[in-house]
Amino acid sequence: MFEFLFEVQRAIRGSLTGAIEGFAGTQDWGFLIAMMPLGIVFGAAHAMTPGHSKSILATYVLGSGLSPLRAVITSLVLAATHITSAVLLAVIANTLVTRTLVGAGRAPALENMSRYILVAIGLWLVLRAWRARPHVHGEGYLMGFVAGLVPCPLTLFVMMLAVSRGVPEAGLAFAVAMFLGVAAVLVSIAATVAFARDWAEGWMGRHGARLSVVSRWLEMAAGLMLAGIALHELSR
Repeated sequence: MFEFLFEVQRAIRGSLTGAIEGFAGTQDWGFLIAMMPLGIVFGAAHAMTPGHSKSILATYVLGSGLSPLRAVITSLVLAATHITSAVLLAVIANTLVTRTLVGAGRAPALENMSRYILVAIGLWLVLRAWRARPHVHGEGYLMGFVAGLVPCPLTLFVMMLAVSRGVPEAGLAFAVAMFLGVAAVLVSIAATVAFARDWAEGWMGRHGARLSVVSRWLEMAAGLMLAGIALHELSR
């Protein structure tokens, strides 16, 4: 499955390269607009490949007790930050981006900062569950923002290509399309996990389990998993 997705991703890069270079030569907005639906599909396919903080999002939603609506908003914050950070890197701070063949389209400084903060958020979840402290309003949105600081490599690739060809507006158009595709995948994951958790808690409650205890254990497990995922990424 992953091999197929990587082949799709390779085809996506080729198609986007052709689209950007075609627009740079013709300045035909009709051509670019016609490519937008395909950009959304590309964004969704790209989001299904490893990365994009999907495991972080699912783990946090599972253990944090976010309602389905808040889980969806958190996923939108993550997707928006994920795409916007790539756009800003390409336009303003591209010196932070690794330019080696292996690291092309990555921003190690932002990635490491994001992962260190995610470790702290995971440990905070464990501490809060242990001490049975109430949830802080807006905490989920902060997690979405922090996880999204890892920029989308495909958006970064498209933006830097567009800037190098003198057509940054084409890169921005594709960034919008990419956001819609990535957001569709992340929203689906967040909503599915939130509804599944609510159903599981309801089922356990009907069978005599104390929901407060179940929620605390879920939150503690999620915190440990979140910190573990971030530490694993830092060790790579």
